[in-house]
Amino acid sequence: MSGVIQNEQTTTTKYWDALKEVMDPEFPISVVDMGLIYNITQNGSDLEVEMTYTSTGCACMQWIENDIKERLLKEEEVEDVQIQVVWDPPWTTANLSEEGKKN
Repeated sequence: MSGVIQNEQTTTTKYWDALKEVMDPEFPISVVDMGLIYNITQNGSDLEVEMTYTSTGCACMQWIENDIKERLLKEEEVEDVQIQVVWDPPWTTANLSEEGKKN
């Protein structure tokens, strides 16, 4: 089972790296380093991004989702990006990466 998870992570690593270019509009930190992205799943030329926000009242939700889709669609093999917003587990400052904590 762990081989499958490793393989999926390896396959989606380039997309995680691409999303490091998408900045949170309120903080100078990428959505990845903010810990907003929980999972990226690839099914052929389609990607599904599972993510959260710092709060349910985040005013930038649509902007962030558009930026995520726009960036991932720049990848030649990606034809569609679906975003699934989840609230469980809720975002906390523990989600910040080491890079995110520096900012």
